[in-house]
Amino acid sequence: MARHKAILDLLDEGPVESQDSLQQRLERKGFEVGQATLSRDIRELNLVKGSDGYRRAGNGSGSDSVLPSVMHLARQFVLEIRLAQNLLVVKTTVGSAQPVAAALDASHWPEVVGTIAGDDTVLVIATDNKKAQALAGKISELS
Repeated sequence: MARHKAILDLLDEGPVESQDSLQQRLERKGFEVGQATLSRDIRELNLVKGSDGYRRAGNGSGSDSVLPSVMHLARQFVLEIRLAQNLLVVKTTVGSAQPVAAALDASHWPEVVGTIAGDDTVLVIATDNKKAQALAGKISELS
């Protein structure tokens, strides 16, 4: 797909700070793209967001560069954690929810059943209310 190639070409020039920046750069190349489509492209291309912005997975030195640790991502991007029974709503900086959710899923913590990520919000499903409280504390300690 031409849009995917354009995104990868932009990333070959260096990390892109945010989805907004990526969207603007794509528009300059003639691609009109909405936020939902861009989020899907980022997911399909397996891009990761680090402290310097979006980049291709594996553009670092070793396997840890593919997905930073939950601790690193929580410290850098988590803004707020709200508890609702066995669910956690984790607010992040804009464009950071997907890497945070992926790191939580990859952590294999027994409390986490799964995650759903938007652009700046992660829904974390815990096994029960008590485990959700423990998980909220665990993530809060990291951030």
